[in-house]
Formats: sequence, C-alpha cells, structure tokens
Amino acid sequence: MAAPASGQVRRRARAAPRPRKAEDWWWDRLAPRGSGYHLLQSDNMLLVLSEPGPARPRAQRRAARRTPRQPPPGLRAAAKPKARLRPKPAPSPAAARAPAPAPTPTPEEGQDAGWGDRIPLEILVQIFGLLVAADGPMPFLGRAARVCRRWQEAASQPALWHTVTLSSPLVGRPAKGGVKAEKKLLASLEWLMPNRFSQLQRLTLIHWKSQVHPVLKLVGECCPRLTFLKLSGCHGVTADALVMLAKACCQLHSLDLQHSMVESTAVVSFLEEAGSRMRRLWLTYSSQTTAILGALLGSCCPQLQVLEVLRLLNLMWLPKPPGRGAAPGPGFPSLEELCLASSTCNFVSNEVLGRLLHGSPNLRLLDLRGCARITPAGLQDLPCRELEQLHLGLYGTSDRLTLAKEGSPLLTQKWCHTLRELDLSGQWFSEKDLEQALAAFLSTPGSSHPALCSLNLRGTRVTPSTVSSVISSCPGLLYLNLESCRCLPRGLKRAYRGLEEVQWCLEQLLTSPSPS
Repeated sequence: MAAPASGQVRRRARAAPRPRKAEDWWWDRLAPRGSGYHLLQSDNMLLVLSEPGPARPRAQRRAARRTPRQPPPGLRAAAKPKARLRPKPAPSPAAARAPAPAPTPTPEEGQDAGWGDRIPLEILVQIFGLLVAADGPMPFLGRAARVCRRWQEAASQPALWHTVTLSSPLVGRPAKGGVKAEKKLLASLEWLMPNRFSQLQRLTLIHWKSQVHPVLKLVGECCPRLTFLKLSGCHGVTADALVMLAKACCQLHSLDLQHSMVESTAVVSFLEEAGSRMRRLWLTYSSQTTAILGALLGSCCPQLQVLEVLRLLNLMWLPKPPGRGAAPGPGFPSLEELCLASSTCNFVSNEVLGRLLHGSPNLRLLDLRGCARITPAGLQDLPCRELEQLHLGLYGTSDRLTLAKEGSPLLTQKWCHTLRELDLSGQWFSEKDLEQALAAFLSTPGSSHPALCSLNLRGTRVTPSTVSSVISSCPGLLYLNLESCRCLPRGLKRAYRGLEEVQWCLEQLLTSPSPS
C-alpha cells in the first residue's frame, strides 16, 4: 500500500499551481503592493484610496482594543526617575513662560479617519445631489446627516433641499391630537425654513387642517425661489395666504389645488396677482369652479400651458352660457395640455370646448374621456394643428345616450401625421366609418411612416382587415387594445403591449380564417 501513496504524493507535487482569478488580476493592477494605494470594495462600488493601508480584520481590531496601550519609549524612560521619588528641580521663570512642545503623534495614537472624511465637501455634495435627484431629499439626507460631521455639513446644504413634501403627522387621529402635532411640526419648520429650505423650489403639503396659513406665511418669507406648490387634502386656505404667497414668490408658476377645500374667491384673487406668469394649473371641479373658469377665460393667464380640471363623481358640470354680445377673450395661446376627463357622463359640449380652446393653436394633449357630448365635427373646428394625444374613450356611459356613429375620419385626417396616442374606446362608430378613419394612417410610397404608437379600440366595431392594415402601416405601434371587439375572432380580444405582441397579433389575423 506504500507505492500508491508515493504515487499520490508525486502527482500532487507535479500538479500545476492554481490559476489566478480575474478579480486578483484587477486588484493588483489597480492597487499593486507598495504603491501606497488600497481598495475598498462594497456591493456596487469600488474605491481606490491612498494612505493609510487596508483596515485590519475585526478580530485584530477587537484584540487591539482589549490589550492596554504601551507608552512610547521616551515616555517610559522619563517615567523611571519618578519611581525613585527624587524631587524635581524647580523650573526657571523663562522655562515656565515658554510653551510646552506638542507631542508628536505616533501611528499607534493617531486615529484613522474614514474615507468619507477624506472626500472633498464639493464632491460629497454632488454625490448627495445625484441621490436626491433620484429618490428625493428625505429620508436620505436625514440619515446621512447622522453619519459624521462631514456628512452632516454636506447634507445641510440648502441646494439639496429643493423638493420637499410635508405631510401632517398623526393622519387619521382625533382632531385635537392632529392640531397639537401640527403645532409641534410648525415649531420645527420655523427653524428649517431659513436654515434648510432657503432654496426650495417645489413644495407639497398633504392633509394639513389647521396650520396652513402659518406654513404658507413661512414659505413666503423664507422661500423666494418657489416655483411649484401643491396643496392636497388641505383645509383653511384663505385668499390672504395665497395673495401673500403670490407677492413673495415671484417665480411661482405652477399651482395644484386638487382635493383641497379652497374658496373660489381665493383662487381668483391669486390668479389676479400671479396670473401673468402662471403656466400650470390643476383644479377640482365644484359648484364654485365656474367663477374660476370665467377668470381664466378673461385672459388672466396668457402663458398657461397645462390646465386640468378633475371632476368628482357626484358633481355635474353646468357651465353658464356667455352673455349676449359678449366678445370672446384671447383664450390661452400657450396652452399645451387640457384634461377634462371623468368616469361618467358630463355636460361638456362642443360650445364649451370651443370657448376654452379657440385661442390655443399649440395644444398637444387633449383628454376628453367621459365627455359623451363632444362630436368629431366639434373637434375638427379646433385651431390646433399638431395634436399628439387625443383621448375620447367612454367608460361607464349609459346606453341611453345618443352617441355619434359617423365622423371619425374627420379626426384622423386632420391629425394623422402628428397623433402618437389615440383612444376611441367605447365609441359607437360603424365598421365602415372606422375603416375610413384608420385608413388615414396607411403610409403611401415615398412618405414617412405615421407616428402612432398607442391605439385603444376597446369595445368598438373594428374589423380584422382594418386592424391588420393599421399594424402593417404603423411599425412603431407599441400598444394595441382590442378588448371586447365583437367583430374580431376569439382569442385575439385582448391588449397587446410591446412590438413582439403586436406583430404576433398581425400574424394571427393574417392566418386566421375570415368570418363568414
């Protein structure tokens, strides 16, 4: 049995050394031995740092803390005479006045500062800025400020606190507890506003019930660069607070008041003060919205680009007719987006839509979902020529309504070269009418392909031949909804997302037998 054992030993001796891994090669290439650099590696980061050397293992650090430190040799030599209890000579007056030399630190006494302390403050602020841009300032900046003094100094830079959301504490608690909590938070904001929020640009207040006016007053005093303000679920917003904010924040151009209880007089007073610079406005329709829309139609916001009126389910829009002989205002020349969508029928007619958009040639997005009284003839008269998104879907509409069965070609022939998203779900256009409408997207030889990338035909009477023609003519189509289309074969009545699914639908339509 000894011979096989000697053979195993010889084979082990002749075995080639284990090849080095790619990680070891990169490690030596980035930080070779004796270069004065070392590497710190984490899950998704690799840092090449200069002195000092790599950190010791945890077991060695614990052992070093447990063992008592030995004084330097010079101090041990000086301590020997003290053991003999010899009296020290009295120092001379000149030596007493001279300052004692500072002891030179040794490597054992000096503390190793972390790599975060060696990063320049400007670089650290830029790194924090990237994280804030991706996830917001909270809770990252609050946690980073507790790491070390350098990180606390970087996290305290007002330039990082440009977007803040303040939610009222103890939401859902009794009213008395909520008021006390808001007062405590207001006391903290009195320090935060001048020290952290001096460069604030976007502010959102959620579910504030009693202290909205003091908060807006602090914002007006300490945040002159504010450009966007959102009040969601807030009560007690007065006209004085909004007017004061409009005067103090000269760069404020976007206001979102959806789901908040705000008097129409307060909104009108704000628009009279800051309407000339307003670009975006979000409102919730109520019985008092007519006064606000009247102020908007009176050319108080000539630079308005986005107007969204969210309509609640238990309210109906009954706009007042214009007076006899009243000249129409200039409208909104810079308006690009208009949303009047609702889940049930409302009373927005062609006349109301014409009054809103008669002076808006730059409109890009028009959302009229649920507006059953809008007809293709009324949309054809609009002055916008480069509409990109048109949403006319009907959701939950009663069958008793008289819907238009013809006229869809008027829409596609006008905007076929610019439309990117088209929603006709629930419309009652006939098969022939839809075929003529979608034929506008058929590309001719020598012309560019249509820009259509999203088409919603849910619940319509579209035929298989019409759908296959559209898919073949629009190579950029990425979304196609064919749910509840009665004229299509079974198995194809669903939504298709992505280029592969849309092309699969085309193959199925071309290979499936035609209906009898």
